[in-house]
Amino acid sequence: MGEFSGYCSIWHVEGKRHNDSLQTLTTATVWKNLNPFWGEEYTLHLPMGFHSLSFHVMDEDTIGHDDVIGKITLSKEAIGSQSKGLDSWLNLTRVDPDDEVQGEIHLSLELLKDTEKISLRCQVIEARDLAPRDISGTSDPFARVIFNNHSAETSIIKKTRFPHWGETLELELDPEELSEEGTVTVEVWDWDMVGKNDFLGKVEIPFACLHKTPLLEGWFRLLPLGNNEVDAGGKLGALRLKVRLVEDRILPSVYYQPLIDLLVESVISPTEVEDSSALTMLEEVTTVESRQDVAMTLVKIYLGQGLVVPFLDYLNTREVNHTTDPNTLFRSNSLASKAMEQFMKAVGMLYLHEVLKPIINRIFDEKKYIELDPCKIDLNRTRRISFKGAVSEAEVRDSSVEMLQGYLTSIIESIVGSVDQCPPVMRVAFKQLHKRVEEQFAEPENEDVKYLAISGFFFLRFFAPAILTPKLFQLRDQHADTRTSRTLLLLAKALQSVGNLGLQLGHGKEQWMAPLHPIILRSVASVKDFLDKLIDIDHDIGKVPQRAVFMPSVTVKEGYLHKHKAEGPQLLSRFAFKKRYFWLTSETLSYAKTPDWQVRSSIPIQCVCAVERVDENAFQQQNVMQVITQDNDGQLHTMYIQCKNVNELNQWLSAIRKVSIYNERMLPSFHPGAHRSGKWTCCLQADRAGCSRTHSAVTLGDWSDPLDPDVETQTIYKQLLQGRDKLRSVEETSLSTSSAWPGQSVAARLLAVIEDLEQAHATFQRREKEDATSVILNP
Repeated sequence: MGEFSGYCSIWHVEGKRHNDSLQTLTTATVWKNLNPFWGEEYTLHLPMGFHSLSFHVMDEDTIGHDDVIGKITLSKEAIGSQSKGLDSWLNLTRVDPDDEVQGEIHLSLELLKDTEKISLRCQVIEARDLAPRDISGTSDPFARVIFNNHSAETSIIKKTRFPHWGETLELELDPEELSEEGTVTVEVWDWDMVGKNDFLGKVEIPFACLHKTPLLEGWFRLLPLGNNEVDAGGKLGALRLKVRLVEDRILPSVYYQPLIDLLVESVISPTEVEDSSALTMLEEVTTVESRQDVAMTLVKIYLGQGLVVPFLDYLNTREVNHTTDPNTLFRSNSLASKAMEQFMKAVGMLYLHEVLKPIINRIFDEKKYIELDPCKIDLNRTRRISFKGAVSEAEVRDSSVEMLQGYLTSIIESIVGSVDQCPPVMRVAFKQLHKRVEEQFAEPENEDVKYLAISGFFFLRFFAPAILTPKLFQLRDQHADTRTSRTLLLLAKALQSVGNLGLQLGHGKEQWMAPLHPIILRSVASVKDFLDKLIDIDHDIGKVPQRAVFMPSVTVKEGYLHKHKAEGPQLLSRFAFKKRYFWLTSETLSYAKTPDWQVRSSIPIQCVCAVERVDENAFQQQNVMQVITQDNDGQLHTMYIQCKNVNELNQWLSAIRKVSIYNERMLPSFHPGAHRSGKWTCCLQADRAGCSRTHSAVTLGDWSDPLDPDVETQTIYKQLLQGRDKLRSVEETSLSTSSAWPGQSVAARLLAVIEDLEQAHATFQRREKEDATSVILNP
């Protein structure tokens, strides 16, 4: 068989609401491998009305178009039927273009009967989010209505996925056709000048429906042609997927405030740390599987409240006080250990990039063959080390030791020299942890415990995993090849030993790592000195700038984009986009013609008041976003930016939203369309006030996301809702005891908050059903 260099694309292809963009995520490419491993995790924020999720496995070609290997399509019902998520190997199926449909069409159907004639009138109003069939990324759609032997067609709308027809088609029927059990079909096609037209989807409406409801109007989901997918029996390969569907309705912020107040009270109230609180009860009802998600959510909540250091100090103090054996400190998957781990990822990613990226890039570029394990040395894979003839195992090992020592020395020197680069909030959190551990384990024989507590997080849970899998920490765009991956694994093992202060050297099974032991032991003193300097910071715990996730001097993101600045309400054509090089810091968004250009234009981040996607029909182009700013006179200005793909779009959305998350003049709403002919294309209104709610979160749900307190608090509410029976048991137990139990009021308040939120969700759900106007027919 040939070699495969492929990636997987995740498509949300059906059932979008108005103003929702096509959701597409793409993994990194695994080169020249028929058994690729990605290990990547993505979160798609989908509209409540979505119908299916598709995974396409592609073979990447450096020249020409990428080839489609096969696909897997999962319905919403199939994903939702598994409460803990779907985890399975699934066979790939062939891709049939007639099944790859998406979007909706707005129709009005009416059966007219009078003495002179009987007719079926179909008003074809518009369609949205049609599949792109042309090389330009658009289509040339027209619609056709069919009943029995009658048919009529609309005009062709060129180069759009959001056509507006506004045409009425009428079919004259014979009287005897009124009694037939037929089907009215509306098909949408992409017109091609050469070759056959491409199918874009269809709607089928039983004719009997028009007898019951003479006038039927609404948005109808487009369905595939009806070809049955054929399982190729594994001949195309199989894909292992872990998919979990979480459906949430996010309420207005005011409904979550009582729960926020309880969480804040847990860490700022003067009660003893051993007393029960909302946090301790949350940990009690949280499952081991969901603890990492809960930890990340809590870190974001307390970052938003400016209380992340007291939050971590509260959890860490409880953890330290409950630990009797220092060798087991933070070794479990407790909420405290998970919260510290997620905290470092949330606030320290840029710092990690500054420290590791140059070395990681060097390792990737050099692609050295490195191996210490004598059972794994393959002399056929080595490059000639000398000109003396065949290379021996000893020469391979000596060369590997020399190169690993060089890489490891560079990594350790970069880390121990990075005290001033480490975010202050991280340093203060470690200072508090050091203090708690030192108080609990004050004996001379436990002198190293206060260092191990910090280095266990810093080296073992932050730097070592980033070296092992740099793609997952955004240090590289692609996964490492087999050779580089082995080098990274050996370095990660060595760095873990550094983080353990060399205390476990020689006790493991991998004695072939012994040549690196001297350099590891020599680094222990410098690591301890580094940790002492790291916590030597004179910041009051209550005054640390905990919201300053980015340091002002750091460039958060940079690269070429296409920009267009809208002057006035009338938007220019799509050809007005100019290629510019952009830089984003926590203070400015600036751009110039080239990276070396002397003159830069800059926008202060504090002036940003919205960062949003733009509908594809606004410019008939994909991956466009808008940055809306407000000047000192209160005037709004919009800059439109086009990215080269959806992944880049998500990254820029995330980055700009994150640095502007605490701006005071953020807009509550925006227009996702363009202003043409005196009205906005998205809502057809002339009003400047937006028609869609703005967002503070990004499409991708990784740890670089900005804060979205409503979404985060909804996640905590769901955890508490699942553990409501446990909370009730705690409350009942406290009421039945003769002496008042400290947690009784907290349990009662939590139960009251859960009940109020449950009622609010029920009210909003009822309103949504009452206000529903769309008609989605399923076959």
